[in-house]
Amino acid sequence: MLEYSVETSRVDARGSVARTKDAEIVLDTGVDGRADAFNPAELLLAALSACMIKGIERIAPVNRFEYRGVEVRLKGKRQDSPPFMAEITYELIIDTDEDDRRLELMHKNVRKYGTIYNTVAAATKLEGTIRRKDG
Repeated sequence: MLEYSVETSRVDARGSVARTKDAEIVLDTGVDGRADAFNPAELLLAALSACMIKGIERIAPVNRFEYRGVEVRLKGKRQDSPPFMAEITYELIIDTDEDDRRLELMHKNVRKYGTIYNTVAAATKLEGTIRRKDG
């Protein structure tokens, strides 16, 4: 089994810093929020989008799927009581000339093999679409 580790420490009443390997990310952990950092819900969405893009990076060479870029747009709906991410929707946009069948196969593989995708999907309603980038 793979193992991951992150260490997070509070900096002040407005935020914290999470560290892993040689990387760090500033987190919005204050009650009043801050515009220059991800709050926990946004961080969850970012982790999900990173998982999807990483999946494409892994799958594309195996399937000889040609693409120029990827964009993921996510929206999460939070329930208040008890606090819970009730629904996440996404739009996966790939800049590619691949046909619709291969585009849908990529979507199927992203959903099937994504660690974070599968973890989130087991805990909340997760739905999305894939499409070719316009223009």
